Order: sequence, then structure tokens, then C-alpha cells
Amino acid sequence: MLVELRAENYAVIDHAIAVFGPGLNLLTGETGAGKSILVDALALLMGGKASADVVRHGADKAVVSCVFESTPGAENILEENGIDSGGNEVILRREILSTGKGRVFVNNQPATVAVLRQLAPELALVHAQTETTSSFDQVQQRTLLDRFGGISTDAVGQAHALWRQAAAKLDELLQGEQDRLRMVDQWGYQRKEIEAAHLALGEDEALETEKRVLANAEKLFTAAKSAFEQLYEGESSAEGSLRGALRNVEELARYDARFAEAVQQLASVRATVGEISASLRDYTETLDASPERLGEIEDRLALLDRLKRKYGSSVAEVIAFGEEVVRKLAEVEDRDELLKVLRKDLGEAVAAYRKAAGSLTAERKAAAQKLALLAETQINSLAMKVRFEVAVIESANQSDWTAHGWDQVQYRIATNAGEPLKPLDEIASGGEMSRVMLALKVSVEEGSIKPKTKNPTPRTLVFDEIDIGIGGRAAEAVGQKLKSLGRGQQVLCVTHLPQIAAFADQHFLIDKRESEGRTRTKVSLLDDRARTHEVARMLSGAKVTETSLQHAAQMIAYSR
Repeated sequence: MLVELRAENYAVIDHAIAVFGPGLNLLTGETGAGKSILVDALALLMGGKASADVVRHGADKAVVSCVFESTPGAENILEENGIDSGGNEVILRREILSTGKGRVFVNNQPATVAVLRQLAPELALVHAQTETTSSFDQVQQRTLLDRFGGISTDAVGQAHALWRQAAAKLDELLQGEQDRLRMVDQWGYQRKEIEAAHLALGEDEALETEKRVLANAEKLFTAAKSAFEQLYEGESSAEGSLRGALRNVEELARYDARFAEAVQQLASVRATVGEISASLRDYTETLDASPERLGEIEDRLALLDRLKRKYGSSVAEVIAFGEEVVRKLAEVEDRDELLKVLRKDLGEAVAAYRKAAGSLTAERKAAAQKLALLAETQINSLAMKVRFEVAVIESANQSDWTAHGWDQVQYRIATNAGEPLKPLDEIASGGEMSRVMLALKVSVEEGSIKPKTKNPTPRTLVFDEIDIGIGGRAAEAVGQKLKSLGRGQQVLCVTHLPQIAAFADQHFLIDKRESEGRTRTKVSLLDDRARTHEVARMLSGAKVTETSLQHAAQMIAYSR
């Protein structure tokens, strides 16, 4: 639901705020006050094309912003575009500079017009006079039919994903086959070279350590021998000093128990010195300054370095490279068998998609006939005389296969007797288009084939100039349909007719006044008294009479 809409320095509006509510929100006012300008501002926030012409004279930039209640779909779109969630709200802002450039913000974070266009189907469907053709595109037409029929595309979506996956695997094998064949000799040489090395994980680190030891064997022997003598065999060795000290402390402990713990500590230190001395002695005996072994190690390390320069930065990466080469060679050798398996998988995936898409087409065609009949009746009740058709055109061409099926859904209409049916977006009148959309929406909301299974549509529906060319009973019928539609979702509508305005749940007056030599537009939410006065003005013109006030009160009471 649209919670709030703001416009600053936008066309004739210097600063305007409208806080909308659920149900039917109607905007009225004198011609030229700026009613349609507010709708155009919302269309701009849905990704419409911007122009420097909308910047109010004398201002550097125009700013339009709005707040919507968030939806799960909108949250997913924000996440996909790296935009943080705004909690339960989605805040959109767009700035248009007088130079023609602009900026977009979503939840106060920089974004693009493309993101606004992605969010639009989740938030609002705007039928402004300037947006009629683009608002109701092929996706919208198909979605509306599926909603009416309670049709799920889950099965065909799964089949489409499996088909794309199978086709991608086969294409990858076929496209890379020639390159793979040219690489077979190189892969064979690489496999032999790596396998001949008999690599072991971590051996390069172990060999480097051994090399350092062998290269410094004399230094190590001298250091270990000297440490052994200082600790154990020298005339003033640590072990000898500790032994003498231990005897003296033991003597003290015989007479004074306070030295018992010191005896244990000295004994432990002496034992530790003895263990270290033994390990030093053993180490000197195992040292072997073998030039032959040092040469073997250097040769092995040189081989490992060559392999690492060619195949990876470590022995582990070289081993992994070798395993990948073996896999590629096996894949080439098993090509025919693999191709057979992949072609079989693709054939099964194609058959599964055809079956799912065919079932979906049948459901859509059945729903299309019912929707066309209902919609034609609804449209003709709105001061129009049309023939209406919902065409479902299936395509066996794989380039037209999508996760939503292979159908194109086209709404066709003939607005005059004797004329052929034409696509809905080719009708000329914006008012007619708005009335057709209203009739379609009412048909879907009230006549869905599976109302218990239909998914809720959280979007705000916006209709501009829906009352062009109608009056009397037709206008009242439009008002009733808008009211009915507003029971299930939020509706915004610009109207000039009191018969429609009487049905408002929230009534906004767009008023244009001159102040300090400048024209300013104000948006006001009317209370019951002001609302009656506005409907009376719409009935009688500039002069509001007691009769028109009574008539307005009766109309509002009737609408309730």
C-alpha cells in the first residue's frame, strides 16, 4: 500500500504531501490544479522517463518521493540489488536536476531507474495518461490471466530449469569438443610429468627443513656438542652443580621440613637437564653431513619448483592440477558415451517441458474465455460498447520457452462496431484504457475461477482520467466498481465527476492558489463536511447552493 507521496518543485507544485489510506483514495480539484501531476510523479517513481521540463521554474531540481508498505517480492528485489531493507517500508526518492540529470535513492541508498522498474510490479500499477501503454505489458497481461484462473506456473518453472540445465551441459560439451581434442596431447604430457614425480603432500616443506640441516651440519654438531658438555659432561656442568646442590638441600630437609618441596623441585630440574642432555647426545650421533643426500634433496626440490612454476604455487595445487587433467582426458575418452547420456537427458527434459507447458496453455485458454466474457460485460457497463477477447498464443519455438510457459497472452479489443479486434495497448484514449483496466481488475477480483487459491496482489492501483466521456449512470457504475476494487486493495483515482467522488474512502482536494506572485498547489485530506462541500462544488460549479449540498450529502450517504 502507498502510505505517503511527496513532491517538491515539481511542475506547478512547490511542496505537497499526501498521506493515503486503504481502500479508495480519490483526488479532485479544478482543472489544471495538479491532480494528474501527482499521478505522473508516482509514475516517475515507478521508473518512468524523466525530463528537465518537470522542474519548477526558478528551482535547481525537482524531488519526488514516496513510502510503500514492503512486500516479500520487494524485499527479494532489494536483496538482489544489494540494497538494505527498510524494515516494513520501501522508501523511493527521485531527483531531477534542471540540467536534465537525475539521481535515484531506494531506502536512502543510491540506486538506478532500473531498480525502480523492477520494484514497480510489486508496489503499484499506474494507469496515467502518459503511462498507459507501458504499464500493461506482456508480463502484466499474463500475470492478470493467471491470477484470474488461479493458475500456478511452478511445474513449468521446474521443467524449464531442468531443460536449460540439460541443454547447457550438452552445449558445453559440443562447443568445447574441438578445443579439447587439440589439448589431448598436452594433457597427456602433463599427466605423465606429474605422475612420474610421485608427489606427496607437504614434501617440499619437509625437504627444505632437511636441506637446511644438512647444509649446516657442522654448525649444528658444534652447537649440540657444546650444549651437551655445558649441561652434563663439563667440569662445571649444570648437572654436576645441580647434583651437589640437591645433596645439600636434602641434608637441610632432614632437619627442616620447609625444604622438602625444594628437594622435589631440584630433582625435577636435574631430571629435565638429564633428558635434554641425552637428546643432544643422540642428535650429535645422528647428524650426517652427507653431500650425496644433500645433492638428492636439491635435485628433488628443483623438480618440485619446476612443477610448481607450471602447474601451481604448491605441491597440493600441482596434485590437484594433475587430477583435473586426468578427469579431462577421461571425459574425452568417454565422449561418445557422455554425449549419448546428455542427449537422452535433454530429450527427456524437452518432453517434460512440453507436457507442463501444454497443460499450462490449456488452463490459460479455458480461463481466457471466461475472463473475456466477464471483462466485456464489465467494460460495456462503463459507457463503452466493445468486443473483447483474451488470446493465448502458444509457441513451439524453443527461443520462446520461459519459466512461465511458452504462451503469449494478448488482450484484444474493438471499440467500435465493424472494426477488427486489436491489441489493447493500441487503443487511443487514455480514459478508455483506464476504464478497461478497471473492468479487468474488477473481473479478476470478483470472478476469479479459484478465489481460495489466488495470490494476494499488494500493489496500489492508480487510475487517471478514468471518467473521460462518461456521466450519469455510467459514472455511478465506475464509482461502484472502484469502491468494490478498493475493498481488496488500495486504489488511487483522479476524477472530475461527483458520482465517482461520492464513493471515496479518503477524499483529497488538489487546490491551486496564487501566493507572493507564484502559483502553489496544496493537497488536503477532506473531513466529512469539506468532502460534502467539494462534491457539491463538482455538482453545481463555482457557486455552491443549499440544494447542491443536500444532493451531495445524499450521494455520499448512498455510496456508503
